Amino acid sequence: MAGRFLVLSASMGAGHDAVASELIRRLRAAGDSALLIDVLDLLPPGVGPGLRGFYRNAVRHAPALYAGLYAAFFRTGGGPRPGSTPLAALAEKRLLGLVEGERPDAVVPVFHLAAQLTGRLRGRGALGVPSGVLVTDFAVHRQWLHPGNDLYLCLTRRTADEVHRMVGLPSVACGPLVPECFLGPAPGAGRWSRRLGDDVPTVLISAGAWGAGTHFSRTARLVAAAGYRAVVLCGRNEALRRSLSRTPGVLATGWVQDMPGLMAASRVLVDNAAGQTALEALAAGLPVVGYRPIPGHGVQGVRLMAEHGLARHARDPWALVRSLDALSAPGPRREARVAAGKALFTGHPGAVPTLEELAATAR
Repeated sequence: MAGRFLVLSASMGAGHDAVASELIRRLRAAGDSALLIDVLDLLPPGVGPGLRGFYRNAVRHAPALYAGLYAAFFRTGGGPRPGSTPLAALAEKRLLGLVEGERPDAVVPVFHLAAQLTGRLRGRGALGVPSGVLVTDFAVHRQWLHPGNDLYLCLTRRTADEVHRMVGLPSVACGPLVPECFLGPAPGAGRWSRRLGDDVPTVLISAGAWGAGTHFSRTARLVAAAGYRAVVLCGRNEALRRSLSRTPGVLATGWVQDMPGLMAASRVLVDNAAGQTALEALAAGLPVVGYRPIPGHGVQGVRLMAEHGLARHARDPWALVRSLDALSAPGPRREARVAAGKALFTGHPGAVPTLEELAATAR
């Protein structure tokens, strides 16, 4: 029997929505129905856009402030700590109204505020259908975790074991949700190769959807000076793209539609957030180097990707150049890193069968 799912994402950057969209595509392909809701839209008018704008500006322009907020609200640790409970409470009424009208078999949070929201409601019996939290990060901070939820789906077995230890709930490894176009041959690779040329290897430098991070010009110049073609992915930060476009030897792009083709024409991704772009690179067989991570979840995620053996963490310019030299050249080191990334997408049941089993309990 087909399941009905309510997927709760958040328009914070592009990563959570990308995962939610891919989950919905897979659910529908399996014969289920799914509805996507932005949890920020469930908050009172003005609160969601205000929260998004504050977070974007903090990450872009006040990284020290965001690092302090992450340490206070998100990082695990003992003792009394502030949380997102008051914010989640503001969305309860609208979510319960949606559940009453749509009658889903399960609710699937794909953002930590949504996980707090469903956990609170399930914990006191107000939400009558199960909630399965799809964790999109390697760094599972404490705002993802609420004992009221029914199930956690994580990127790796190690992450799932950590979640189970911290919250005591069933936790499974389902691997990343990345569109299939990253896993197979990329038809656009030839077009990108012709545009970029083949005289030197291409290195992508990711700034995420919001173009957040520090010293991109310095990093791009370093990469170019080391003998690589530096392509900076500026996302939707047009000011960053214009600024970097004036840097000699650097190609700065806005939002790229054919990311699989560009990745297939490149040799290494330099990443600062351990988010969806890094996971897409692993799927495409593109080695990842973490460098100058954004504060908070970026620092934690880059460190954990390296500990999982899925990326290198370059802590200084010399380490970055050594990593590029090691991973861009054909040979066993590159092959081992590519194989480790590809293995992340195999050997588990996947999110859809797991969520269908959860939904069946409600029916």
